[in-house]
Amino acid sequence: MAEVDISEEAFHLRIGYLKPETKEIARAELRETDEVKAEAIKKLRELLKATPEINYKDDDAFLTIFLRATHFYPESALEKMKSTAAFRKEYKDLVHGLQVEQVKERFIKGSVINVLKNCDQKGRRVLIVNCGKLWDPSTVPSDEMFRMLYMVHIAAQLEEETQVRGVVCIMDFDGLAMKQVKALSPSFSKRLLTFIQDAMPLRMKEVHFVKQPFIFNMVWTLFKPFVREKLNKRMHFHGSDMKSLHKFLDPSVLPANYKGTLPAIDYGGLEWFPTLEQQAEYVNTWSELGPAEW
Repeated sequence: MAEVDISEEAFHLRIGYLKPETKEIARAELRETDEVKAEAIKKLRELLKATPEINYKDDDAFLTIFLRATHFYPESALEKMKSTAAFRKEYKDLVHGLQVEQVKERFIKGSVINVLKNCDQKGRRVLIVNCGKLWDPSTVPSDEMFRMLYMVHIAAQLEEETQVRGVVCIMDFDGLAMKQVKALSPSFSKRLLTFIQDAMPLRMKEVHFVKQPFIFNMVWTLFKPFVREKLNKRMHFHGSDMKSLHKFLDPSVLPANYKGTLPAIDYGGLEWFPTLEQQAEYVNTWSELGPAEW
């Protein structure tokens, strides 16, 4: 099987370009043409100016993030901006003023949040959230896990390829025990699902639950009430059946941890954090965006 070329993907963001085939995806799936884009940006800028209760940058690149997430309908993009601002205000204790350096220690030392160093067969970034034995809630509380997730999603917005192609998430519950179940509280579950569904200007294409033991049913009972139909259709439960996962993610793009043909994961926050640091100015700018008044 051909080796995956990860030279442009590993430990740095793909900024400032779209591949020709990605432009075609944008046209076919998001209605994106030069004309539609220009008109939508103009309209969204006007709408934003007329909505003083929210505060965002209004340059073309920033507005395009929200427009791609809403198929270039300016009114829908404004609603996404409003819901994102409302979320940020509700959880201001976690996200208002959030700076890259604040998550550095836990990001580097913990193994909770990781990103595959290669994209999948559809060119999508694959986020891994280790919710089982690799996560010690006593050293990385669930609030800190969320802050790291939040920061990764802000950085990911800078990748135009990701804006168009979307992201995939693997929730790995290997070794899940009661201490993790307790940390995945109803309030955490509600916050995470609200974020994904209402306050994330990225296209969440698939969520894969893997290696979940029987005790996972307790976690799912907490999550399920907050999952709406659109996201529910994109959630897939595989347990220990990696062939089931391979129906969505080709073995050629997966590490041995998931019965893929790539080497087992030997990297994590330590390797990825410099990527966040390189984009600290953009990520830190987000700390004040959203509500006009906090």
